[in-house]
Amino acid sequence: MDPKDTIFAKIVAGTIPCKKVYEDEYCLAFHDINPVAPVHVVLIPKTPIGGIDDAQESHAETLGKMMVNVPTIAKLVGISESGYRLVVNEGLNGQQSVRWLHIHVLGGRQMNWPPG
Repeated sequence: MDPKDTIFAKIVAGTIPCKKVYEDEYCLAFHDINPVAPVHVVLIPKTPIGGIDDAQESHAETLGKMMVNVPTIAKLVGISESGYRLVVNEGLNGQQSVRWLHIHVLGGRQMNWPPG
């Protein structure tokens, strides 16, 4: 599926609402509608990137800004002190549910290891 045809494209365009946590010119973070942890935020680039395998040098600034914003997002949702996990799924076997690169920010409880 083309990333431009995904639910994330509609969220970025504002045609589907979300419970926004953070937004800037590069990215948007919002609460997941099907959380797998007490705190589950999805962080997406505003530029459509299908997945991590599709990332190119031209995406470096956007991807860097996303990572730099994670601590701010963690503070906004109250998990910066206790800790959190970042998850990026890629492709079918990686359980990527939407073909638009996204980072899951999970927290609010003790995470298990190993995760797989």
